[in-house]
Amino acid sequence: MEGIPHPIPRTVEEVFNDFKGRRAGLIKALTTDVEKFYQQCDPEKENLCLYGLPNETWEVNLPVEEVPPELPEPALGINFARDGMQEKDWLSLVAVHSDSWLLAVAFYFGARFGFGKNERKRLFHQINELPTIFEVVTGIAKQPKDHSANHNSSGKSKSNSKSRQSEPPSKMVKMSPPAKEEEESGEDDEEDDEQGATCGACGDSYGADEFWICCDICERWFHGKCVKITPAKAEHIKQYKCPGCSSKRARV
Repeated sequence: MEGIPHPIPRTVEEVFNDFKGRRAGLIKALTTDVEKFYQQCDPEKENLCLYGLPNETWEVNLPVEEVPPELPEPALGINFARDGMQEKDWLSLVAVHSDSWLLAVAFYFGARFGFGKNERKRLFHQINELPTIFEVVTGIAKQPKDHSANHNSSGKSKSNSKSRQSEPPSKMVKMSPPAKEEEESGEDDEEDDEQGATCGACGDSYGADEFWICCDICERWFHGKCVKITPAKAEHIKQYKCPGCSSKRARV
């Protein structure tokens, strides 16, 4: 959401300068202005986005109302995941989505103004010479491969073809509700399993092709889509609190 109009970039150099300005603003939000950014991402508010502006500033705001939007939109609902994971992991997640958004905006301009193969290549080369926002925020060039391996060794093993590559050392995020564990739990737990097979938000039953997540506080199961958590977001969540439990904590 850009309240002040900015010149539309039309050449490779102009698009790259637009990219650098937005990137600088996003880096400020996630580093020097991180306390202000954190406070503005209140989970009690509606879906919020982090916007980087060409003048090297940033803002947290609701998505634009026009459909389709004039520009590609940043990741929606970044505030919902704030209290469900460690701050550094949440910032890393926002950084990754911000990197993706910057590329989307840059190549949107390229497509809109008819950049050819050589122009697109030159634009990507210039962009690729800069560290990503994720690299700046985390202070590392690449995410170590053994990072996910450590999580794998400590996570619970589930007989599920959709199990995540990174599993935190708690029972935090699972891809299927307890109803899928009847064979392991036995007949005594059958009633409990059946209760866990419905979404705590919409009440619908478990579907084998759907992503589910379990709240660490109330231990209820939810469709990822109902609580706006994707498998990608779940990769970075250390402890998940459903909207109901997050709301209760906020009122205490």
